[in-house]
Amino acid sequence: MNKYETVFIINPNVEEDGIKALINKFSDLINSDGKVEEVNEMGKRKLAYEIKKNKEGYYVSIEFESNPSLIKELERVYRITDNIMKFITIRKEEE
Repeated sequence: MNKYETVFIINPNVEEDGIKALINKFSDLINSDGKVEEVNEMGKRKLAYEIKKNKEGYYVSIEFESNPSLIKELERVYRITDNIMKFITIRKEEE
């Protein structure tokens, strides 16, 4: 099991319930083959450049442990989820 951090940006027009549902969706997906260690909701922030005609986005960071095979599935689900504007997943170095 490796340690990872994923950050995704949710469309700012999504209601609070929708944001919670998306966070739970991705947390459950990670927990299916790994373990979520920390979920950090950073809230609405100004984007460096417009994405899909939006100047703001709702940032969420999740730190977790999982097998490398989960990353491909997680990023596939990000791509097909309409309200996810951008995402990145990185492997954290062992300390």
